[in-house]
Amino acid sequence: MNGPRTYLDYNATAPLRPEARAAMLSALDLHGNASSVHAEGRRARQTIEAARVELGRLAGAPARDVIFTSGATEAANQVLSGPWRAILVSAVEHPAVIAAAKRNGAEVIVVPVDHLGLVAGDALATQLDRLSGAQGLRGEDILVAVQQANNETGVVQPIAEIAEIVAGQGARLMVDAVQAAGRIAIAASERRPDYVVLSSHKIGGPLGAGALIAREGAPLTPLLTGGGQERGRRAGTENVAAIAGFGAAAAAAVRDLATEPMRLEHLRDRLETELAVAAPDMVVIGRQAQRLCNTTLVALAGAPAETAVIALDLAGVAASAGAACSSGKTARSPVLAAMGIDDDIARCAVRFSLGWASKMDDVSRAAEAWQRVDRIRGSARQVA
Repeated sequence: MNGPRTYLDYNATAPLRPEARAAMLSALDLHGNASSVHAEGRRARQTIEAARVELGRLAGAPARDVIFTSGATEAANQVLSGPWRAILVSAVEHPAVIAAAKRNGAEVIVVPVDHLGLVAGDALATQLDRLSGAQGLRGEDILVAVQQANNETGVVQPIAEIAEIVAGQGARLMVDAVQAAGRIAIAASERRPDYVVLSSHKIGGPLGAGALIAREGAPLTPLLTGGGQERGRRAGTENVAAIAGFGAAAAAAVRDLATEPMRLEHLRDRLETELAVAAPDMVVIGRQAQRLCNTTLVALAGAPAETAVIALDLAGVAASAGAACSSGKTARSPVLAAMGIDDDIARCAVRFSLGWASKMDDVSRAAEAWQRVDRIRGSARQVA
């Protein structure tokens, strides 16, 4: 493919924002260690603290609660490795969260979701009642981990309702806001979550940077020890350039939050309309729920996801399979399985996700490429 490429895989990684690139290039000239007291060290420290303020603004939290990490996976692992006796996770959590929960050694309880992918509040409340009643656990022994928005479907969870249920039992709440950041207000609720997990490269910052927002007083055990960085909560010399880029991307996301969601929703809706024109029997998964403005998960029965993604790529469009591919075999998405999506649809799920650099031309090129997927499906049926 020699023509222009169309990138519609922002939920995997967003292209680096110009603001982030500029901040990183400037920070690369800082050769002081941020823990040093001399002028060079103080300049590096100032850069980190300025970024911390921006992350606090993005998360709606005080800057002092921000802990910089190597990414969202590390941030989630730090929380999930705590001294919990029970960890409740939704059935649609990111694999990194579920894997870390199972590694802890605590009792892991999977809370079901409905056909839209929404956490069943009554099931969550029932499990919390059981743990505090029959098992006699105290609230501080229990962690509930719920993503704010799903990376595959874009479905947004009712975080305010969940926070009330969790608080009612005195348990702790961790919110994976990786996909929500820059698209909706993070964990908007009168009750702030105890922990919020963020990722740099999802909002147009660099790879290899993330943040954990830990509310003052929430228990937290460092994963990395041996230094006093991040107020003793995460040891290791800070990656100043990556943090600077992360902060700049966060500032841009906050700046655009009033207008960008509407623009992206318009593009997403137009994309769904044009894809449906190309293939009228296409299914949009999670459409009846509140979704992220930038995400659509579609399926064309008879067009396996891996085939569709390859066809799109050959046509110059980057998208993702809704189900993970490994060693040439497509594993059914746990998210779609939890929603009760039929296998014939689940194995054909393709995700398009837009972002800060997406334009209407990208939508048109994706719809044109989707016609190619439909033609391949038609050819396969004729052969069969």
